[in-house]
Amino acid sequence: MSDEIANVQLFYGAGQPFQMAELPCPVELKAGEVLVRISLATICGSDLHSVAGRRDAPTPCILGHEGVGHVVSSNRIDVVVGRRVTWSLSVGCGHCQPCTRWQLPQKCQQIFKYGHAPLDDGSGLNGCYASHLLLRPGTQIYGVPESLSDVIVAPANCALATVVNALETLPMPCDRVLIQGAGLLGLYACAWLRQQGVAEIYCTDLSPARLAWVAEFGGIPLTGPQADRLSNLDLVFEVTGSSASIPAGVQVLRPGGHYLWAGMVHPQTKLDLTGEAIVKKCLNIRGVHNYAPGQLATGLEFLTRNQTVFPFEKLTSPAVPLMELNRGIELSGRRQWPRVSIKP
Repeated sequence: MSDEIANVQLFYGAGQPFQMAELPCPVELKAGEVLVRISLATICGSDLHSVAGRRDAPTPCILGHEGVGHVVSSNRIDVVVGRRVTWSLSVGCGHCQPCTRWQLPQKCQQIFKYGHAPLDDGSGLNGCYASHLLLRPGTQIYGVPESLSDVIVAPANCALATVVNALETLPMPCDRVLIQGAGLLGLYACAWLRQQGVAEIYCTDLSPARLAWVAEFGGIPLTGPQADRLSNLDLVFEVTGSSASIPAGVQVLRPGGHYLWAGMVHPQTKLDLTGEAIVKKCLNIRGVHNYAPGQLATGLEFLTRNQTVFPFEKLTSPAVPLMELNRGIELSGRRQWPRVSIKP
């Protein structure tokens, strides 16, 4: 039981500032519910798409879906009060074809996604830009190892788990890879592929500041002209969010190569591409969106094993107070850090 009041930042639409408000926390939890006090959240690129109007969001709502926190109250026997946890981005019904036959629970026909629900849906405590979050029945909840700091864990339940979804199974052979984009997904991908033993991991980005991170995470930074000289790659992984990068990716793949698309999650991604370019190279193209809950668990294991190998803590900014979320959004736009963190 809880009589706490949640401080929240409400989103009213593109171009409008976030507004602080208070919401009551549930006094009694329904079966399967868990109330979490957020200790740290991070600003994801998809949130920035919503703020900029590139992506629709129901309003008013509480954005934010990358986070970590402590259990305040629980109506689940497997989740204890006081435990530090993170959770799956989405909740599926467990019965429809995507959940069962197609092995795509993130495409459930009745999907619920944290940070993407309107304020009048349930308690309203649906996003991480708040002091509290109500986890719904069916949410996969994972305890966080004490060895992992909040700044390492917070982005895992979107960015890292999505990379795990994309790269958990690699094509054979997979010796030479190009990652298009040196944002957080691109850096995670460099580290993941390095630990998988991939020999050559190239990474491109338009930003020299972003490229400066690549070598620390096991990749080889390249500018656009340098990347144009690549050829016969086994795999290209797009995480730029821009369809303008696709023709170059097709060009550098070997016959039978694999192309993963994960960054183009907004409608402004029309492709300038011929079918012939794909067919004659016998290319394999796969779109990747979000992840299955078990891939978050795999991501947490990856962080635990490699926290001393790669400087994950450097990827997240010093915490911006929740009440200054508007400043945090502005700071994210400067791209000084792959993630800006928000602390209630």
